[in-house]
Amino acid sequence: MDKKSLLESYYSRLIALERRARLTADTYRSEISRFLDWLEEEKIHLPLAGLHDLTRYLSHRRSKDGIDSRSVAKAISALRSFSRFLEDEGISGAAAFAPLLQIPRRQDRLPECHRTEDVERLLSLIKTETPLGIRNRALFSLIYSAGLRISELVSLNMTDIFLSKNLARVTGKGDKERLVIFGSDALIWLKSYMTEARPVLLGKKNSKALFVSKNGKRLSRKGIWKNYKHFAINAGLSTKLHTLRHTFATDLLAGGADLRSVQELLGHAEISTTQIYTHIDTARLRDNHRKYLPTLKAWSG
Repeated sequence: MDKKSLLESYYSRLIALERRARLTADTYRSEISRFLDWLEEEKIHLPLAGLHDLTRYLSHRRSKDGIDSRSVAKAISALRSFSRFLEDEGISGAAAFAPLLQIPRRQDRLPECHRTEDVERLLSLIKTETPLGIRNRALFSLIYSAGLRISELVSLNMTDIFLSKNLARVTGKGDKERLVIFGSDALIWLKSYMTEARPVLLGKKNSKALFVSKNGKRLSRKGIWKNYKHFAINAGLSTKLHTLRHTFATDLLAGGADLRSVQELLGHAEISTTQIYTHIDTARLRDNHRKYLPTLKAWSG
């Protein structure tokens, strides 16, 4: 089986048999494509690949691509999944050794987040004199106001927005649907975008997508990342778009929201995932204590 056929067959398994979300399936397929390319460069025949080759590949990903422990864990998960596929296909080698790979211990890093006033300043820097500007203000306001993942934003359709109730229906990880609430600022710009800017961008085209490009096509994740990087640099902030989601969660908890409600709004399967934001709030408290009471030693530990 050639590489293209192998990847197509593996991708079909991810969707149909393992019932992976499409974003996860896309990530796994990309990782395995890199692995197969590396085997070809190293002149290693797939059925003959062993544990040593797998560890060398992961070392290559660390050194060349600079991936962190979380990305290494994802790569190992993809290789384990691929090994099950190879076993079913009767291909030995990597299939026998991938399950032996040890997933690195996850580092307890606090997610980066912004101050609320910094997010407001970033949004205010978006010029809204054009249809594209109105669209950008609407989509970034919605990401922050509702704490959306970028994959959730790009998949939104017109029928998923309920302006009269300040609600949006989003599809999260595992294709799970949930309702999220957005604020008044996002509402204002969504109305302006949907009634004024979007029809101009669409022209004579038809699309069910909420956010569209200047060519009338569904806006891509890459396009959104590129736009956000530009605005973030101008605002002197981190260019990581996911930071808006982290800031949303932290601001909710700082404002008194209970952890369970924040979990539901973010679409976390486990409340332990949401609990990391309580540590961010504590870290903010510690920083403020050090800033305003620098002579005290209360937070020295």
